[in-house]
Amino acid sequence: MMAQAQRGIWHATKDGDPAGLALYLRHYSSRRRSSKTRLPLFVGPGEKLVLLSQKGDAVFAWRRMLYSQDGQSGVCCAVFRNEGRYRSSRLIREAMHLAWRRWPGERLYTYVDPARVRSVNPGCCFKRAGWKTCGKSLRGLIVLEVKSHT
Repeated sequence: MMAQAQRGIWHATKDGDPAGLALYLRHYSSRRRSSKTRLPLFVGPGEKLVLLSQKGDAVFAWRRMLYSQDGQSGVCCAVFRNEGRYRSSRLIREAMHLAWRRWPGERLYTYVDPARVRSVNPGCCFKRAGWKTCGKSLRGLIVLEVKSHT
């Protein structure tokens, strides 16, 4: 079920949206499939909220899974890519608001691969949006989280 989410810059779309997929394929974590498997879905299994900026230059996808291999709980930012003019931290804060409207009170978390980002401060845009480092995943990725104020 697609939420009727809209806030400022974001509007809700479907997993597999062509503009969202194009942005996802330019993200460092994208899993490029062979030409034989042309599935346009990019968020993965679970309950999803896929957000695309009004201009189609940023994508954000939330995913709530029943089970996480590394024991994380809550709603995961499965992908975030910003190629537009807005600050990433602003986009993240707006996406957080939409996530908490859909899943009130849930912990939000994401993974950052410090070896694959250019910043000397991996996850900086999330940190500027109020997120904190809370550990590492089984694969050595940095785990960032933010908890609802409610």
